[in-house]
Amino acid sequence: MAAASALALAMAASVPALAGTGMPTPWQMNLQGAATPVSDYIHWFHDWLNIIITVITLFVAALLVYVIFKFNEKANPVPSKTTHNALLEVAWTIIPVLILVVIAIPSFRLLKLQLELPKADMTVKVTGKQWYWSYEYAQDGGSPFGFDSLMLDEKARAEAIAAKKIAAEEAPRLLAVDNEAVVPVGKVVRVQVTGADVIHKFTVPSFGIKIDAIPGRLNETWFKAEREGIYYGQCSFICGQNHAYMPIAFRVVSQERYAAWLAEAKQKFANADDAGRKLAAASQ
Repeated sequence: MAAASALALAMAASVPALAGTGMPTPWQMNLQGAATPVSDYIHWFHDWLNIIITVITLFVAALLVYVIFKFNEKANPVPSKTTHNALLEVAWTIIPVLILVVIAIPSFRLLKLQLELPKADMTVKVTGKQWYWSYEYAQDGGSPFGFDSLMLDEKARAEAIAAKKIAAEEAPRLLAVDNEAVVPVGKVVRVQVTGADVIHKFTVPSFGIKIDAIPGRLNETWFKAEREGIYYGQCSFICGQNHAYMPIAFRVVSQERYAAWLAEAKQKFANADDAGRKLAAASQ
């Protein structure tokens, strides 16, 4: 039993305590690393609120300790009959209001940053389906194209890693997908989100985005990834039997790599669309 406990402690010590960037980490604490301006602000706001919460908690705990020792029966055999203290009552009304105002100001700034979309460099439409995501790329002066993104099962994931289609460290279990959404680094990406069947929720923690995908409604959000890498998310609204198996994957690359992927994707997914249309026509 002692050996097992020691092994568990050794395993816990051997893995990072803080969350990674772009994907969850075993034994993680805190939020996933920030990769966008919105996510940076969320991290700052979270840490700042924790300081305020800690100060309030310590202050209340100190007051409780003071009351326990100062006003117990032994220290006060004759209890005080004070019923009102105007100054104290005004203070404990005004101070909490001021604290809430101090919290509200950066909170509203964060909402403004999230909800006011800047001028976009590109637009990606995302449709939540049971149980995968579909991406559509709108092209200025060109034909739009789209593709479905499904989670790789264990066999397909192992084959993709063996074929060097994706690095093992970039293909976590239950998050790796067959088709990643690719965007260029440092560009403002407008994301239009909807649902095809039931309500889903499009969530990418490192981007600081979380928005409902509702059938018949088009919601919008945005991000500007500041560093290259692979960033995962998941549907975070229970949407049915396989809700836990519809991950989101964005790969952020340089402008040159994005241009090369775009040229390849237009051909690859255009052919897939043509094949789908021919199959549908043949079945009628």
